[in-house]
Amino acid sequence: MKLYIKTLLLILISINASHSSDKLTVYTYDSFVAEWGPGPLLEEKFEKECNCDLELIGLSDGVEILTRIMYEGKNTNADVVLGLDSNLLQRARDTNLFNKHNIDITNLAISNRYNDDIFVPFDYGYFSFIYDSTKIIEPPKSFEDLLGSNNLRIIIQDPRTSTPGLGLLLWIKDIYGSKAAEVWGKLGEKIVTVTPGWSEAYGLFLDGEADMVLSYTTSPAYHITYENDYRYKAAHFIEGHYEQIEVAAKLKNTKNNKIADEFLRFLISKEAQDVLPTTQWMYPVRLEADLPESYDQLIKIENPLRIDPKQIFLNNEKWIREWETSLSN
Repeated sequence: MKLYIKTLLLILISINASHSSDKLTVYTYDSFVAEWGPGPLLEEKFEKECNCDLELIGLSDGVEILTRIMYEGKNTNADVVLGLDSNLLQRARDTNLFNKHNIDITNLAISNRYNDDIFVPFDYGYFSFIYDSTKIIEPPKSFEDLLGSNNLRIIIQDPRTSTPGLGLLLWIKDIYGSKAAEVWGKLGEKIVTVTPGWSEAYGLFLDGEADMVLSYTTSPAYHITYENDYRYKAAHFIEGHYEQIEVAAKLKNTKNNKIADEFLRFLISKEAQDVLPTTQWMYPVRLEADLPESYDQLIKIENPLRIDPKQIFLNNEKWIREWETSLSN
């Protein structure tokens, strides 16, 4: 009897260990795992391929994902993170928590401006201020126009917790350099509120709490595709628009290295990339991915603005303090 019980326990332990090793835990952000986001559909598709359990854990934003990983360190339960962006790469790399991928990313839509042996790009987009064209007939065409307007109220995100918030900080820094603090001082007069993440900000905008909200040039495509609503537009700034490339990477401590590689490879497959334009509302990195007709209505960005991730890493704390001081004065 004792031998039987011992054998049974060993079998149960073996089964549990097998289930554990076939489970891939991915830290991502809330909008990715929402029922209207790409997460549920990608999870269904990938689980059919890998015969495994994909667990997507939603946090508020890419900044929080990295903060969580840094806090948990080698004890993290995550096998993969999904939702960091190009502005966080050097900070993420210096944690020494991520492992190199073995995936060919040389023939993607952004290959001419992105190449990395750790972080795999899966989508990209450009920041812009979204407005209701039935209420704003002549939108600002530049930051100078925005700063000079008398009545516009805007909502932005916090650069300490939000990748779009950080994107705006870098957008302004790239254009204005040492005069960025002065710009923030003027812009602060128009800011209704600063939210922790994108979802809160966009929701408040749709509720009529502001005239414009920091979002993406692709945001109007959602309203066109699902609501047949063409009134929401992205303001096209002559100075250019800051680019965001979103990435995924595997952790060094993962016990599921093979499945993690499969997942990263899956993210840039046509099957996964076709899902992103109408759920993630960002541009897919795969050139042959399908785009809905609503994307034909979007403003075109020919010269994306970018700051080298190393420069961001070296100056991030200083620029954040500059932002805090400028808005508090």
